[in-house]
Amino acid sequence: MEVRVAIFQVRRRSVDDAWELCVLLWQQARALVDPHSPNGHVPVWSLPGGWLRDDETITESMSRQLSEKVDVHTLSHLEQLSVFSDPGRRRDGRVIAATFLGLIPTTACPQLPADTAWIPVSQLPHTTADHADIIAAAQHRLVSKLGYTNLGFALSPPEFTISELRAIYEAALHYRVDATNLQRTLQRRHVIEPTGDTTTPGAEGGRPARLYRFAHTHCEVTDASAILRPPATKPEDPSQ
Repeated sequence: MEVRVAIFQVRRRSVDDAWELCVLLWQQARALVDPHSPNGHVPVWSLPGGWLRDDETITESMSRQLSEKVDVHTLSHLEQLSVFSDPGRRRDGRVIAATFLGLIPTTACPQLPADTAWIPVSQLPHTTADHADIIAAAQHRLVSKLGYTNLGFALSPPEFTISELRAIYEAALHYRVDATNLQRTLQRRHVIEPTGDTTTPGAEGGRPARLYRFAHTHCEVTDASAILRPPATKPEDPSQ
């Protein structure tokens, strides 16, 4: 049995400063042969984790192996995700995977080993076994919980403007979010609250923006009706 952890963080792209959801992956020593690649090989990436020892629980194994890749103190949320038990999920025999979902706030900058990197979820490289499916399941869980819990706290800085919060939600949800509706919804659910402070005006002046924070920094259900959902698409006209 093995343990794997999908850790997400919303990070800024260096090319245009836009926010995007990234997952922590480490590059394996082996690579796939690819005649179309410049060097003839394609690197294989993996989620942090490894084998469960006989003398440890799943949680202990997860903590041990995660600490080898990232400072676990930077994790703002961690929960068990699912069990992946497809008999053919690995080529080297039957291996069951216990998986976890972890989140890190935008302000955290954990030190990473040389073989580990933050990879945009929208641009996943070749991953081993069914790790792409694990990432997809973790992302689905994240998107779902952002709709009916206060889990946004785990991705956000301690204080933020509504504009900053919208950018984080848009990156995590992967669709556009109206800032006014987001603020109204989260305040009605008592998820966020004003700090009483404002941002410092920039060199060009302008009106300072109000700062907010999450009312609680542990995950709790705030609205089971899941108001924050993807915008509805217009149905096709069957007559056309």
